Amino acid sequence: MLGITDLTTYILGTIFIILLPGPNSMYVLSVAAQRGARAGFAGAAGVFAGDLILMTLAATGAAGLLQTNPALFAIVKYLGGGYLAWIGLNMLKGGWQAWRRAGEPQATAEARQVDAANPFRKALLISLMNPKAILFFVSFFVQFVDPAYAYPALTFAVLGAIVQCFSLLYLTMIILAGSHLADAFRRRRRLSAAMGGSVGAMFIGFGAKLAAASL
Repeated sequence: MLGITDLTTYILGTIFIILLPGPNSMYVLSVAAQRGARAGFAGAAGVFAGDLILMTLAATGAAGLLQTNPALFAIVKYLGGGYLAWIGLNMLKGGWQAWRRAGEPQATAEARQVDAANPFRKALLISLMNPKAILFFVSFFVQFVDPAYAYPALTFAVLGAIVQCFSLLYLTMIILAGSHLADAFRRRRRLSAAMGGSVGAMFIGFGAKLAAASL
């Protein structure tokens, strides 16, 4: 089992990586600001599910497979980077269209701006392609899962619970902040369009970061 020093190192590293801006938090903030807290929490649930999948893959040996197979890692990172960039381009396009429609009557503009995407499913895919999460679980998380320990599943459960608890606290704050801004964005549609476009540009950057990532 982890000692106090290792556990402290893990907790501090987890807090630091969660607080860094990434596609997960940016998407949850965006959807909460545009569609309210309920959609924001649906997106957060997708993030939790994606992180759990990544943690499980890392703990069961996928991390070692990626580290020893550069071609496989290249496929994963380029596909993931392309997906994030595609989302970013669509958000930029949506932001530009919303900016141009800002002068329309309120009801007409809101009807056109509804994002029909399922927040849970979209957040799940974003989480699985999140460069920050991939590198965290492949390079940092697995260092604290000792397969020689008599009960490795217990270590995995404790480490996973720590990640999810801090992620829950952080995403909850983001959702509350986003839903608080929702009314302001509805009144200031150009501001909402600018936010959507800015988040889209960040997603393109996240995609480029993943494409350039190395283990």
